[in-house]
Amino acid sequence: MTLKDSTREKIENIVKQNHVVLFMKGTPKSPMCGFSSKTVGLLDSLLDEYESVDVLEDEEIREGIKIYGDWPTIPQLYIDGELMGGCDIVTGMFNSGELHEMLGVEAPDRTPPEVTITDAAAEKITEAMQGHEGIGLHFSIDAGFQSQFNVAPAEGHEIKVETNGITMLFDVASAQRANGAVIDWVETMQGAGLTIHLPQAPEPVKQMSVAQLKDHLDSDSVILIDVRGSEERALAQLDEARAIDAETMQEIEAMPKDTPLAFLCHNGNRSQVAAEHFRKMGFTNVSNVAGGINAWSKEIDPSVPEYGGYK
Repeated sequence: MTLKDSTREKIENIVKQNHVVLFMKGTPKSPMCGFSSKTVGLLDSLLDEYESVDVLEDEEIREGIKIYGDWPTIPQLYIDGELMGGCDIVTGMFNSGELHEMLGVEAPDRTPPEVTITDAAAEKITEAMQGHEGIGLHFSIDAGFQSQFNVAPAEGHEIKVETNGITMLFDVASAQRANGAVIDWVETMQGAGLTIHLPQAPEPVKQMSVAQLKDHLDSDSVILIDVRGSEERALAQLDEARAIDAETMQEIEAMPKDTPLAFLCHNGNRSQVAAEHFRKMGFTNVSNVAGGINAWSKEIDPSVPEYGGYK
């Protein structure tokens, strides 16, 4: 496949006119693949803003950028017109501090995190590592505070933590998120397994009753966002609720991360997903309206119509 002159010119203009450009799938607020999401998480921890290009919106750029930089995968990061590479290379640069230096930001904090592994968890981890002697036990925590163990050779840039006879390897970002973590082994009626408590993680989405919502609306102490489409809102709505359109999204993203937010839908399912999305973005006071607008109709204001056909 050859690169059309018009496409090459378009890509060159983007690359040369911006200090930092990430060609990715989706947008920084809504990545559409895991590799793009991981790369965005690294950049977001270093920069307040940078240029991004959603290759899913332009097939010519999606295929053309692979030819332009002779790099076969997405995402691709450019700094000052130079291709840095994809997710794995950018991650390595981040962990080594090279990315920080290139972007002119403070070197990464490589302080080992304080991690507690209980005796029960240490015993199970030791059993699982049998036969993997000489291979590293990596513990990663992504930007959404989802954690996982992985057994793989050490790359040399990891932060090492030894606790209760277990040696764990962290990348720089994971180490910062892991401080204070407690890893335990529990057995319940549902089964047995490791539990991981991460005190650095944002507070979980709270469930707000419609009675509590009314109190908050009366005191103007929460921003209510309706995640339903226009057809549903036409059937039943609350005057205080904001529709979740592009303008509202921009306003919310610019708000302080401790802004009280509540999300509303028909019966509380879709709003839970939306609330979780904003929690992962770093908002610390996020609630889902349990039962949705149908519960509001039943318990608070019968003049708001109930309706069916939507979940």
